[in-house]
Amino acid sequence: MIKPQFMEFPFDPAEGLTSDEAIAGFMAEAFASEDAGYIAHALGVVARAKGMTQIANETGLSREQLYRSFSENGNPTLKTTLAVMKALGIELTARPLERRSEPA
Repeated sequence: MIKPQFMEFPFDPAEGLTSDEAIAGFMAEAFASEDAGYIAHALGVVARAKGMTQIANETGLSREQLYRSFSENGNPTLKTTLAVMKALGIELTARPLERRSEPA
């Protein structure tokens, strides 16, 4: 029996981020993970979806710096993160943690 040959194409989540609602949902999930590396990577994905050149122009950072900062192994500064979020139209807000009630 001959097995069919399939080409593998890597999935790029940036391709699905075509609306502000999709971006907001994607970032909400990233923030919910509470994983700083995943959040940074997710910001990089959104930046690529919007266009890294445009984000670089709006933030005053180089494209190379943005790619490096928001790569899987990147570690962007808070200043860089806030600049990119502003350019993306994403707001960082604070709210009290919901307290879980302890069983009696």
